[in-house]
Amino acid sequence: MSTRQDSGSHDPVITSIDQLAGPMAAGEKPRENWRIGTEHEKGVYRLSDRGAPSYAETGGIRDLLLGMRAYGWEEIFETGKDGTQNVIAMKGDDGTISLEPAGQLELSGAPLEDLHQTADETIRHVDEVKAVGEKLGLGYLGLGMWPDKTREDLPIMPKGRYDIMLRHMPRVGSMGLDMMLRTCTIQTNLDYSSEADMVQKFRVSLALQPLATALFANSPFTEGRPNGMLSYRSHIWSDTDPARTGMLPFVFEDGFGYERYVDYMLDVPMYFVYRDGRYIDAAGQSFRDFLKGELPALPGEVPTIGDWNDHLSTAFPEVRLKSFLEMRGADGGPTPRIIALPALWVGLLYDQSALDAAWDLVKGWSMESREALRNAVPRLALDAPIDGGKTLRDIAPEVLSIARAGLKARARVNSMGQDETHYLDPLDEIVKTGTVPAQRLLDLYHGAWGGDLSHVYDEKSF
Repeated sequence: MSTRQDSGSHDPVITSIDQLAGPMAAGEKPRENWRIGTEHEKGVYRLSDRGAPSYAETGGIRDLLLGMRAYGWEEIFETGKDGTQNVIAMKGDDGTISLEPAGQLELSGAPLEDLHQTADETIRHVDEVKAVGEKLGLGYLGLGMWPDKTREDLPIMPKGRYDIMLRHMPRVGSMGLDMMLRTCTIQTNLDYSSEADMVQKFRVSLALQPLATALFANSPFTEGRPNGMLSYRSHIWSDTDPARTGMLPFVFEDGFGYERYVDYMLDVPMYFVYRDGRYIDAAGQSFRDFLKGELPALPGEVPTIGDWNDHLSTAFPEVRLKSFLEMRGADGGPTPRIIALPALWVGLLYDQSALDAAWDLVKGWSMESREALRNAVPRLALDAPIDGGKTLRDIAPEVLSIARAGLKARARVNSMGQDETHYLDPLDEIVKTGTVPAQRLLDLYHGAWGGDLSHVYDEKSF
């Protein structure tokens, strides 16, 4: 989740609703300036007992963050309830290292020109955190969800926005706390050149997000046992908060654009307002009231552009629009799959011929079938049905072929003369065998592991 790095005191005040589409329109870039941003989370555990470390314990999460100073990372602080300055993130040339609510470690990578740079950044980050972890006795698990831990087993990080969200989540869904505390994901952030380009990319990526969920499904265990799902992380989103999640049917309606997304966001209840280094609880309140100076949490005040940008970060649909598009459907996993996710979406969205071919593939799907697919994929993965009697297993080879062609057309080569297509190899293997990562884990659990889930730490750690 987003990390504030400034007070916002110099942000311009919003004087007209017309300003709200500004951040989205400002994201428009010519093709040569399109970049690739990759975010990935890891579960942090103590090697001694495989428990999740707290923030302040010796060798815990704070020490992990501070250990990154050895690699040139600098602290980002937030004022705690007692006035103490807590290190809640680190910033550097490779982006931002931040904390999820229970101490899951996230890299929000820098905007990069090609997937070779993405691979270098990912490998560099993993090497650095592993080196710090070795000194502190910490390891990192590459799954979509903690396989064995209850909510009560997990610590809470000292971040103001999380305190607000943890109180609010149980009011609006049964699994919001699981989303915050127990899940890990991989995300890709991509650019667009115009409103029309954004719309086409939004529609294609939203329609095909269930395929990404299936290919990366990697969370089949809860509290030490199979949970009946292949991506339980994806299932959790089905009852987290319906006001800010889902497949956004309006994206496929005629006339969709920035203004329609603004309307959607104005209907998403607020979480907080950030003032003077602190988060003020505004959970459940209306940004429309804020625009009128009638927000109960800050009576008489009107929002700034910074407040609006904060609010844009509090919706969690399968694809999210800010000043770029975020692909949000994948479970956490190992390094090759961290790189494979942006490879999939860059291949599909950053070449016009590939984008058109992908749209031709999905444009005939009904909204009902898209919703049914999204609901089925956590349990069925590649066997989830789509329109026309097919399954995701049937279209996956074609989608990967389109993505491969898109990457080949980009013709971005590394020092060894390789283009970007080889980053899709982990997905090709999944499609070829028809077995998603979660199914391999279940085979091990019922086979070689003999029902002993502790083996997952040996085999699925970074």
